[in-house]
Amino acid sequence: MSDAPTALLAVNLGTPETPTAGAVRRYLAEFLGDPRVVSIPPLLWKPLLHGLILPLRSGRSAQKYAQVWLPEGSPLAIHTRRLVANIARELPQWQVREAMRYGQPALLPALDALAGDGARRIVVLPLYPQYSTTTTASVEDQVRQWSGRHPGVAVHTVRDYADDPHWVAAVADTIRDHWQRHGRGEVLVFSFHGIPQRLADAGDPYPRRCEASARAIAAALELDESAWRLTYQSRFGRERWLQPYAEPTLWALAEGGAKTLDVVCPGFATDCLETLEEVAMGFAATVAERGAALRYIPCLNDTPAHARALAALAAAHPA
Repeated sequence: MSDAPTALLAVNLGTPETPTAGAVRRYLAEFLGDPRVVSIPPLLWKPLLHGLILPLRSGRSAQKYAQVWLPEGSPLAIHTRRLVANIARELPQWQVREAMRYGQPALLPALDALAGDGARRIVVLPLYPQYSTTTTASVEDQVRQWSGRHPGVAVHTVRDYADDPHWVAAVADTIRDHWQRHGRGEVLVFSFHGIPQRLADAGDPYPRRCEASARAIAAALELDESAWRLTYQSRFGRERWLQPYAEPTLWALAEGGAKTLDVVCPGFATDCLETLEEVAMGFAATVAERGAALRYIPCLNDTPAHARALAALAAAHPA
């Protein structure tokens, strides 16, 4: 039993436990089985998912995970664990824990553990700066389910921090630091994870929140409109997703004469497969084929500024 009645649960997306086909298949089954992620009716989607997509994707995805895997494990898991430890130092009177929406440590058992350790007020912080029905709302679904069974615990979910000034300043500082150490590229490209365009058309605020983040960071860096671009990556399937797509935008910039392009991914709290393998490796390779250099600026990860920003966000959340 803890003496701290207030707790913070930081929730990241999740990761396979190992870079193997079996572990990736288990992870993708949970992730792609979430109706918030794929909204196709289950009677149609589940046979396709388990009969075709998982057998085809698991091995290929495992090979990609193996390229970014660290000696200690998954980059996302390592950075999340260290970030949470740093947040705990900023909030010494709180219980501070981590959870994953998919995979381990799982969200619902993490809430159970906090309640069992005496927490009577829990702030849930999804590590998704920009709200989307495909990410934050899925966490909210599980929190709402858990809260209905635990009326004695007050649970509050941080919905969004896309333009939180402390977070914006932290991202801007990492970009400045990168420029000071490596020089500044001709264009700064913001690459956010995409979602299907139909979800935005149906009212998902995600693209507006991504634009709010990009504009706030660009303003903090005092960039004019010509010095930066907003793009979307990680398209899945054949339908139209949010545009402009990141990789073709980078190709056009390179083919237009830009020699050095800086890419930052402020939709990701921590580095992961999408930032390391897709952007820092994959995009960099295809941009190099077009005569330009892509320099990836890492996520905030477990930096002190990131921990301070998120701790302040949690502490400011209304009781």
